[in-house]
Amino acid sequence: MAQIVGGGSPVNDAERRVIAHLRDSAPDDWLLLHNIEVPRGDDTFEVDVIVLTGHSLCVIDVKGTRGRIEVAGTRWFPLRREAFGSPVAKLRGNGRALKGLLTQERRELDRVYVDSLVVLTGADAELVDPAGRDSRHVTDLAGLIGTLSDVSRVRRGHTTDTAPYGTAIIEALNGSVRRSTAPPRFGSWEVEEQLGGDTRVTEYRAINATVPGSETVLLRVYRADPLAEEEPRAAERRLITNAYQALTRIPPHPCVVRARDFFAIDDESRFVLVLDDVHGQALHLHLTASPSTLSTAARLDVVEDMLLGLAHVHANNVIHRALSPACVLVTEEGRAMLTGFDYAKPGPRAHTVANELPNVLDTHYAAPECQAMPERMTAASDVYAAGVIAFQLLTGKLPPVTPDAEPASGEAPVEVMDLLRRMRDHATHKRPTAAETLADLRRARRPRPAEPVRRVPAAQPPVPPHLAVRPDPAVSGPAASDPAVSDARPQDVRPRHTGHPQAPAPQGPGAAGVVTANPGATDIGRPVKHKPEEHGPEEHRPGRHPRDARPQAPARQETARPEGVPAREPLIDRLRTRFRRITGKQP
Repeated sequence: MAQIVGGGSPVNDAERRVIAHLRDSAPDDWLLLHNIEVPRGDDTFEVDVIVLTGHSLCVIDVKGTRGRIEVAGTRWFPLRREAFGSPVAKLRGNGRALKGLLTQERRELDRVYVDSLVVLTGADAELVDPAGRDSRHVTDLAGLIGTLSDVSRVRRGHTTDTAPYGTAIIEALNGSVRRSTAPPRFGSWEVEEQLGGDTRVTEYRAINATVPGSETVLLRVYRADPLAEEEPRAAERRLITNAYQALTRIPPHPCVVRARDFFAIDDESRFVLVLDDVHGQALHLHLTASPSTLSTAARLDVVEDMLLGLAHVHANNVIHRALSPACVLVTEEGRAMLTGFDYAKPGPRAHTVANELPNVLDTHYAAPECQAMPERMTAASDVYAAGVIAFQLLTGKLPPVTPDAEPASGEAPVEVMDLLRRMRDHATHKRPTAAETLADLRRARRPRPAEPVRRVPAAQPPVPPHLAVRPDPAVSGPAASDPAVSDARPQDVRPRHTGHPQAPAPQGPGAAGVVTANPGATDIGRPVKHKPEEHGPEEHRPGRHPRDARPQAPARQETARPEGVPAREPLIDRLRTRFRRITGKQP
């Protein structure tokens, strides 16, 4: 059981678990301090746990982050959380500062090796570090004792036996450090968890101390030097306040992170930016996931939200200038939000922070015209970066240098891939604006209307001559075909069939298309039974859209019989003639 020699109150349950585990499971000769503040010049830094083992002094930072955590450069990308600066880099800096403090107190302590270790307490926490830069300094709760006991971690030139220096180490710490009595607090915001950061900014998750149980917020605490000269201090302040100035120019929007507050601490040694705590994960994680956790439709939704936020930002005269997958947050609901406005340009102004961009800019997403001159960043360069991000999200890889050389995507629509090529055109004037890109993307995603189905009328079979209907001589007679009689009695032009009631004359727009004298339209001695759809053009049928109507064939016109052509012999006369020829008798 390790001996606890001092310290303050643990901030959260994760720290309590680590302290209890070391107290109960570590060797008896180990010494333990927890929740202390170590002075560093005019500032202080906080240390969760310090362990004095038999061969080193180890500084420990406790993280309660859960799930998969991917390391990319100097940032960590956890699941369902916004990315934050690597705690390993910051902790190693604190370890060097502590080593310098011990050496100032006691010169012989220069031989003692000061180690640094980040402990992940989440049961399902998993660190993925392809470069291997941080993994050596990260362990979980189960492997903590074994890692601290590993003598091979001591670097060459340092002692592997701290027993002769134990008293000097405790005296140096007691004379320098002080216990932390309460969780860090910034204004009315009380810290729940430290997420990470670097030498410039530290990120925390916090709640409002005056409203217990309130929702959490994200705090970005920027360090400043209150004793610096006027000009460097003014430049530092402009850089610190830049994100807040940019976000206050942008009205609230569901696709842009929202700033709640910004204030200074006491002597302006720290500035605090309060942001919404968006529960999601950086788009970078979706780009490296295999297989992809997003369907093609969901990825297009993310691209659309990214463009929606970017169009809103540009409409309010703000340029992002550092757009990358680390600055696009995908929420648990599948919405995308723009973050990372530390280097944005909020409209025309007398000063610039573009000189800081080379230190943070990812060249894969920088437009060609800005590779060597970040100060030339414009809204067009934001569109270029969005095009690279969208291409990488839809295809799984970065685009080629020349837009015309890129391969076709088998999943995304051709119109979308063509739009991404135009977004990445090397000529800035040929790139569409963010608003135009958004409109083109929505148009490309819109389903096309179905082509109208054109029905071809079935061909009528020929009617045998012996079934053809001929005029009834009892009704029409020879005079029916006489033009003079037809002109005098127009009502008799329409043939009637004996033995059947006369149907009323067709009315309405379709009447002209009804021809009862068509020999192929009726059976012998029976009137034509017209179907309802034959009484008018298709555009007049109920339930039918005008764009689906077919052009109506013109009504058949009866041609007049030229003069001198004898009328056709009536049917009864022909029957009588045939009877006389067959029988030789009169009928």
